Amino acid sequence: MGAGSKLAKSAGLAVAALGVVAARDVTQRHHAILRTYPIIGHLRFFLERFGPELRQYIVTNNDEERPFSRDQRRWIYASSKLENNYFGFGTDNDVEHANGYPIIKHRTFKGEGAPSARHAGEEVYLPSAKVLGGPRGRTHAFRPESVVNISGMSFGSLSKNAIEALNRGAALAGCMHDTGEGALSPYHRNGGDLVFQIGTSYFGCRDEHGQFSLERLKDLVAGAPVRAIEIKLSQGAKPGLGGMLPGAKVTEEIAQIRGIKPGVDCASPSRHTAFHDVDSMLDFVEQVAAETGLPVGIKSAVGSMGFWDDLVAAMSGGQGNGRRGVDFVNVDGGEGGTGAAPLLFSDAVAFPFRIAFALVYGRFAAAGLTDEVTFMGAGKLGVPENAVVAFALGVDMVNVGREAMMSIGCIQAQRCHTDHCPTGVATQNPWLVRGLDPELKSVRAANYVKSMRRDLWKISEAVGVVHPGLISPDDVDILDGLTEHRTLRDVYGYLPDWGRLGPRLEKEIVDLMCVQEVPDASPTR
Repeated sequence: MGAGSKLAKSAGLAVAALGVVAARDVTQRHHAILRTYPIIGHLRFFLERFGPELRQYIVTNNDEERPFSRDQRRWIYASSKLENNYFGFGTDNDVEHANGYPIIKHRTFKGEGAPSARHAGEEVYLPSAKVLGGPRGRTHAFRPESVVNISGMSFGSLSKNAIEALNRGAALAGCMHDTGEGALSPYHRNGGDLVFQIGTSYFGCRDEHGQFSLERLKDLVAGAPVRAIEIKLSQGAKPGLGGMLPGAKVTEEIAQIRGIKPGVDCASPSRHTAFHDVDSMLDFVEQVAAETGLPVGIKSAVGSMGFWDDLVAAMSGGQGNGRRGVDFVNVDGGEGGTGAAPLLFSDAVAFPFRIAFALVYGRFAAAGLTDEVTFMGAGKLGVPENAVVAFALGVDMVNVGREAMMSIGCIQAQRCHTDHCPTGVATQNPWLVRGLDPELKSVRAANYVKSMRRDLWKISEAVGVVHPGLISPDDVDILDGLTEHRTLRDVYGYLPDWGRLGPRLEKEIVDLMCVQEVPDASPTR
């Protein structure tokens, strides 16, 4: 056999081997990247495997990438797959010279009711410390079973497979799934409890003229597992600007669900037409709550504080009869995510979460209203460290968006606005969407939510309390290099009783969380 024949045979074997690999990649369901990009997709996993070593010498360290660092993404990926999500050798954060770095202060001895037995699994029961809608007597008031829930991301911004995976994951994890402002699609109906979001275009509850329709809203919630209604005033990544869905992502199906034209940019108004000030907004809230029986709240980024001053005044009796009010307030930080927004809005409009929430919470606290309102937060709070700071500031529940996307395959490609998301999460391209298997990815979404709850429970144990809602602003310090440290209370000007649950609420959650300590015990359902 000549050299040419041997070369041809070798080449043929190589091509055949690649064909086998390609066939396996296209038919497997575990990795969207390989399913969509056979053979060449393996390069991504090679770089992920050896990324830390390569970055030491070539690119960036583990904490320089944004908006989520490599370490943060690695923790999410590992948690979603139930792989080892521990880190070795010690922190590589520059804690010696960092400004604004949070330090959680553990206690030597446990507090009353705090767990101390070895953790026995991922099924940690971690409900909200407050009953949503309870203080205002809503007909369908309830205690959310999870302090970690999935944030509002619309079908349109995300693919149908991504929405289905998140909703199935919410059902498996026992958490809630916010629909986003793009209406309630068939892919939201896979077992997960829903928070229906009403945006400025009223998708899902609008009439033929695009105006809000109470009757359509009542019909919608009557036929779906909707547990609460969220009125979206603004969003952290594009505050003061309506939602934007690029025309490339407006398919026939999405257009039909939303009641718009396919292939045309879908730009929502920047403000609502169903109300025009705090007084009329509270009338709207009470009408929706009375007609549906559901808890009703608001989601907003934080800029000018006049709105919040007026809202607190109205709820504390300064305006109206004092009986009207929102059941929850969801504060979205300016560092929050979006499918598409102008760079200026993402970078420079609205306060980041910690400042935003402290400003809002302080107004409710000064009026003595904090026990009457459930506080939610969003904006990179799907990382345990950030979530702990949020709870210390007074948050009752955190919503996770991009972190949930990463749990089902997002690789932070930052192509959400182009319809070319390589993992099938934020695209309507059929070939790319095909790569994301909703059944398998739903398990990963659930694993991530459970891991978040587990870490929040374990850090509560370290602090000496039974629930993250009992972590106070005195339990976290903010560093200024090696020279200064101040508590969150001092940094954000909290008064002595702020950032804490009232005695009745504290007793309720301690009673719910306390379990008899036996070997391997944990507060599992």
